[in-house]
Amino acid sequence: MSGNLSLFLMPAPDITGNSSNATAPPAGDWQEPTFTRAAQFRVGATLVLFLFAAVSNLAVLASVAGGRGRRLASHLRPLILSLAAADLMMTFIVMPLDAIWNVTVQWYGGDALCRLLCFLKLFAMQASAFILVVISLDRHHAILRPLDSFDANRRNKRMLVLAWSASFLVASPQLFIFRAIKAETADFTQCVTHGSFRQRWQETLYNMFHFVTLYVVPLLVMSCCYARILAEINRQMKKSKGGEASLRRSGTDQIPKARMKTLKMTIIIVASFIICWTPYYLLGIWYWFQPQMLRDTPEYVNHILFLFGNLNTCCDPVIYGLYTPSFRADLAACWCRRPQDSPRSLERLSSRRTPHSAALESKSESPATEHQSATRG
Repeated sequence: MSGNLSLFLMPAPDITGNSSNATAPPAGDWQEPTFTRAAQFRVGATLVLFLFAAVSNLAVLASVAGGRGRRLASHLRPLILSLAAADLMMTFIVMPLDAIWNVTVQWYGGDALCRLLCFLKLFAMQASAFILVVISLDRHHAILRPLDSFDANRRNKRMLVLAWSASFLVASPQLFIFRAIKAETADFTQCVTHGSFRQRWQETLYNMFHFVTLYVVPLLVMSCCYARILAEINRQMKKSKGGEASLRRSGTDQIPKARMKTLKMTIIIVASFIICWTPYYLLGIWYWFQPQMLRDTPEYVNHILFLFGNLNTCCDPVIYGLYTPSFRADLAACWCRRPQDSPRSLERLSSRRTPHSAALESKSESPATEHQSATRG
């Protein structure tokens, strides 16, 4: 499918959504794209990813907002909620639009919707990358500056506001460079950037800017944070004679076990982002500097790399679930809930409890017990 539109609305890898139709090809060389077999596979796989990502990320959101996930440290909850929200934006905006656009091949949504959806797609990607940067910075402060943990809640909220605001500003040019254009010699309309760039180098520069903000800068910041964290852990392990045992003791010069567990979770989340999206971005760079590779590269390669990148949206809730017992408990409670466990039956059961049993339950749910069972970052 020569005109296939992938994650960022393009026939070949392009971060901002610029289509190869943005630089008008000779009329004799252009062929109207079709819904190929490879594109059909892509749509089917996207549907599967959509269903899994929607259910899992909504479950994370519900658990952290109203379930046992509320026991997370107050400065960690906004981070997990923001990451789930960014993944849900990818799920409900990027995936359906990509699938529908592959089926229809051309654009039927009009000019205003063309601009808006191109903006939202890039905004979702930028937000996901920047939130991972905020999570990395939070872990950096937690390990290297443990005495600053009292200010972590306010600091993380400021960084999250900055991350969402920066994502909005960086993606806003999409509202002006995209437009719905109808071909002169055929009944074919497409949402492209044709006419927005006078020279190809301007388009390439614009793409490279978003490649840097989407991938290079987040990668450098996250790598620097976790390199310093690992160096600090190595220093403390060498300093202490107890080795790993010392890492399990709380103190000013040791790393608590709960904090180490959260650190492992965030490292795996960041690693999944890098592993899933690196091949796709590298293919995009290759296309920007050698456009002829579009004809030499098999179509299924672009489809597979897009699906592999989208897999990152499904990985985050799985990783969070593996490292968060409260999330697994919420899932088990939801799955094992019986019909007879209705609110009325629970009220009747609670009314039948003796005062002695009620007193025992109140003791078991004392603040000290709840504090010990809470997950701390």
